[in-house]
Amino acid sequence: MGEADHRRELADFLRARREATRPEQVGLPAGRGRRTPGLRREEVALLAGVSFTWYTWLEQGRRINASHDVLLAIGRALQLDEAGQEHLIALTEPGTASVEAPAEAPSALIRLLDSLMPAPAYVLGPHWEFVAWNTAQARLYPRIEELDPPRRNLLWVLFADLSTRDLIVDWDIHARQALAEFRSATSAVRHDPAMTELVALLTSESAEFAAWWPEHDVSGFETRLRRFSHSAAGVLTFEYQQLTPAEWPALRVVAQLPVPGDDSAERLAIRRYLV
Repeated sequence: MGEADHRRELADFLRARREATRPEQVGLPAGRGRRTPGLRREEVALLAGVSFTWYTWLEQGRRINASHDVLLAIGRALQLDEAGQEHLIALTEPGTASVEAPAEAPSALIRLLDSLMPAPAYVLGPHWEFVAWNTAQARLYPRIEELDPPRRNLLWVLFADLSTRDLIVDWDIHARQALAEFRSATSAVRHDPAMTELVALLTSESAEFAAWWPEHDVSGFETRLRRFSHSAAGVLTFEYQQLTPAEWPALRVVAQLPVPGDDSAERLAIRRYLV
């Protein structure tokens, strides 16, 4: 990635977040005559304690240096949370060309997935590709065993497999959240060939991804409930949880845990529900 493109990436993020921050969020009057609902450049500069010209140059992608303290001040002005601040800092550094990760899921993680039965669980790689999954996950989403790379990927499944929209209740809410978490979690590998291929594929195959990706939303992972409208087992509710193995930090284990008092995992486990 060239230096100019690198600066442009930071500029695009700042502009997108500025336009998404409403004046009332930072204690400013909405006023009249605004061309967009977001903040003006001079307002961000004022809130961050930097000159209007300097901030304008930064958002224009010019060759200027910004310390971490100044970037954090800008992040606060834009109401960025911790994940957003970390992403902002990451954009000042080049993404790595590669990341060390096992080509296949270690046997210990395979056993971990099996031990989580009857809860659906899977292992994701650095680009959110499915590396391994247990039987319950295959029952919840049978197509996982049919997909080949690069489509054997959680983000592709969420955005480009139309059947997923019928499976996940409130699909749009969960898809937006997952996209924000994905951008945050993959900052370090954002320029490697696999990521470039995935983004291009999703842009061509999902209108929602093509519309939402340029918004530059970022978010840290949040434990939450997710409901599924399964064609055979009915409406299922699981708690969505994520773990990072200390020995393999480039991988992540995603478990969809049973909710106390709910029988979703048991209903999904019945063999006749395997479709």
